[in-house]
Formats: sequence, structure tokens, C-alpha cells
Amino acid sequence: MGCFGSKQQRIFEDPSLLSAQTIFTVNEIKALNEVFRKLGSTLVDDGFINREEFKLGLFMNSKQQSLFGDRMFDMFDLKHDGVIDFGEFVKTLSVFHPDAPQAEKVIFAFKLYDIWQNGFIEKQEVKEMIVELLHESNLIVADDIIEVMVEKTFEEADLGKDGKIDIEEWKDLAARKPSVLRNMTIPHLRDMTTFPSFCRR
Repeated sequence: MGCFGSKQQRIFEDPSLLSAQTIFTVNEIKALNEVFRKLGSTLVDDGFINREEFKLGLFMNSKQQSLFGDRMFDMFDLKHDGVIDFGEFVKTLSVFHPDAPQAEKVIFAFKLYDIWQNGFIEKQEVKEMIVELLHESNLIVADDIIEVMVEKTFEEADLGKDGKIDIEEWKDLAARKPSVLRNMTIPHLRDMTTFPSFCRR
């Protein structure tokens, strides 16, 4: 059997169609299918990536509590049905390609930080994400330093001074401070041959 097994034979997951909808070529999508297949069969070989398998791929630990991991999974799970299919995997991963439009990265990052999904990023959301990212990096930072980081972020981004960042303010911040999007690019996606093995079984 080739890269595309029977469990992924869906019309919306056709490589040509996915290529037309994303930054990837048909050959890159076939290579990504191997990554998807391996991730999706780590715990249950059902043709999907579940939340535990996703976290296993991110953190090497499916049981680790992770706000960031859960938010990322929810962003990939476009249908909100509790699993990631191949089409969702490719479409979302496309945003992280070095050549993906900056506007797509800005919107994705905004939604990622909008933990409560109310159309705004509030101080508590920024604090929770900072604490989470520091924890995952095994960095210990005093709470008052984190508060300063949050206040500094809002000083720069909250142009309306209403205690929340809307999408337009976020776009403005990203234009002035491109570093806020540095985690939105995976350089290896430009050269798919740098990924291990792929369809070479």
C-alpha cells in the first residue's frame, strides 16, 4: 500500500485538492501523509490523530496537562469532533509554512491566544499562555516578572486602553513586532526532505 491508506480515502483529503487549498505541493502532501499516519497510529490506528496522540507528538507525553497543547489541538480540529483527520492536519499545518501569508499567521496566532474564544485577548489569557510556555520550557519566572511581561504586552498592543486586544490591535502589534509570530513558522516545512523517512518503507 502507498502513502494513502483506505482510511484516508475521502474526497476532501485528495492530494490535488489539498494542494490547491494550501501552500504544499502534491508530493509534499504525500510526504506529510506519512507523518500523519505515524502520529495517528501511536495509540489507536484509526486513521485519525486524537488528543493524546497529538500531545505525544508535541511533548512525548500524552498525559501531560498542557493549555498550549490543548489549544493547538483545538485549532487543528477544524470540525470540532475530537479528532484530527488528514485534511485538517494539512490545512492547519500550511499556516506554519515559511511561505504562508503573514495575514494567515496573524489570525491563527490571535485565535490561539484567545483562549476564551470571545473575540478578544485579555490579560488573564496572556498570563496563562506565558505561564504555560515558561513551564513547558522548564523556566521558572517570578509572578511579578510575569505581571510586568503582561503589562508591557498590553502597553504596546492595547491601543484602545480598554484592557483587551482585538484583532485589529493584534494585527498592528504583529506588524510592529514580528517576533510575536516567531512560533508560527516551522522552517523544515520548506524542505520536506529534511523530515525523516516518509514513504520509504
